[in-house]
Amino acid sequence: MFERGGEDRHEAAIPPGERVYAVGDIHGRLDLFEALVEAIEADDAAAGPANTTVILLGDLVDRGADSAGVIALARSWQVQRKVRILLGNHEEMFLRSFSDIETFRHFLRHGGRETVLSFGVDKERFLPASLEEAQALMSEAVPAEDIAYLQSFEDMIAIGDYLFVHAGIDPRVPIGQQRTKDLRWIREPFLSHADSHGPVVVHGHTISEMPEDCGNRIGIDTGAFMSGRLTALVLEGTSRRYIEAVESEAGSISTAALAA
Repeated sequence: MFERGGEDRHEAAIPPGERVYAVGDIHGRLDLFEALVEAIEADDAAAGPANTTVILLGDLVDRGADSAGVIALARSWQVQRKVRILLGNHEEMFLRSFSDIETFRHFLRHGGRETVLSFGVDKERFLPASLEEAQALMSEAVPAEDIAYLQSFEDMIAIGDYLFVHAGIDPRVPIGQQRTKDLRWIREPFLSHADSHGPVVVHGHTISEMPEDCGNRIGIDTGAFMSGRLTALVLEGTSRRYIEAVESEAGSISTAALAA
């Protein structure tokens, strides 16, 4: 983990009595998500009473083996506690794929095949199917309630001195005027912007080997689908720390708490 930028990272704060867990891009890795949920529940219990919010930063789907399972777990977790979810660019592609054949083509090239198959579509029928046939198979398999659930995801969340988005913000545009396209897809000029955004922006979307705390932004997409590492940022008062679920070379999953 590293820091850069001109801001004092300790100035940003979560309101008194609140605790926030922000989880990076899950991308169908149900195994890592299950382990991280358990670790967050244990951490929150051990940390004492608080008004706790969990924020999933988007891209729950695609690339990993079980997007359907990730969606189901996120939904069941919301029944137990306050879990808020941002709409990532991969959810956007997934939703548009039901009505737009070119978006569906793009979706399949970026991990969508794994997503469709996780909903129980027969692989032997899906893989040789034409684009139109494959789209129809997806439409038959994905429950309407799952589509509606994804459509309910948020674009941005503000808590205290932090702003949570999927990809980032356009630093040239006031926060209240941000385009959803940028919130879900932007990289530059956001990533290289060194000045203050006002709030500290917590985001996923752009993969880094370890969490990036740059003072004005914190990136926590550690590439779960390929690295086997899923990261949560824990915010309380002015403190920052991390919890990670990590897959070993042998395939076992462990969790660890890390200082910022």
